[in-house]
Amino acid sequence: MKDAQEIITGWIDPDTGNQMEASHVIANAVAAPVVLLGEQHDRVDNHLWQLQVSQQIFAQRRDIVMGFEMFPARLDPVLAQWSAGDLSEEAFLEKAEWKTVWGFDPELYLPLFRFCKDNAISMIGLNCRRALVSEVGADGWEGVPVENREGLTPALPASPAYREFLFQITGGVREGRKAQSAQDPEFDRFVRAQQTWDRAFACRIADVVSQPDAPLVIGIIGRGHLEYHHGTPFQLEDLGVPNTQVLLPAEQGREIKPQVGDAVYRLPTT
Repeated sequence: MKDAQEIITGWIDPDTGNQMEASHVIANAVAAPVVLLGEQHDRVDNHLWQLQVSQQIFAQRRDIVMGFEMFPARLDPVLAQWSAGDLSEEAFLEKAEWKTVWGFDPELYLPLFRFCKDNAISMIGLNCRRALVSEVGADGWEGVPVENREGLTPALPASPAYREFLFQITGGVREGRKAQSAQDPEFDRFVRAQQTWDRAFACRIADVVSQPDAPLVIGIIGRGHLEYHHGTPFQLEDLGVPNTQVLLPAEQGREIKPQVGDAVYRLPTT
């Protein structure tokens, strides 16, 4: 007999393994300042789930902004043109430099983009220039002139738990790896680079949330930046934005670990 977690489809409380009412999950999301929807970038079911959740939130709260890891903030004017209905899909993908700034099949994301356009929902880019990630990884924030940081502030140092999480998802101790533990200084460069993305996403979101009568921000972000409220949620807390809701998808057979998020949606078998 299969474990109950493997046959349940729908919302699950990761701390108990019990099913959750969709109305309860969405109510919590609607009441939050920020909702972060995780993804595995190349899975179409993850993106359709993100669309479904975004639609459910929008049905109850119209003042939302959608933030996307897939775009650097410098492309916000293009995203505004798209949401206003001023660009065709072909023109949008070209002006948004899709092939170079992200590169995954655009059909994975176009349902989300169409949702924003159809409902005139503002979109913002959460990312920074790639070179900044490399520069901070190599030299730390102090090695990058303030004028080259794109308005971002230095990341709060990673907790030991986050370092361990990153170390394990990147393979742990393995042949040929210099770093022999999560706390090994040889691992610092990777952690600093990862945290540059974490902080960039958090700073862009915090800029919106800090506005008077702020809208709810829905963030479309890779799950590695969100799990266990490490990464971007941790940086948002440091920026004065508590109570972020982290919602994650999980395919059948994937273990749902306690505290991985505020709620997890077990996807149906495809």
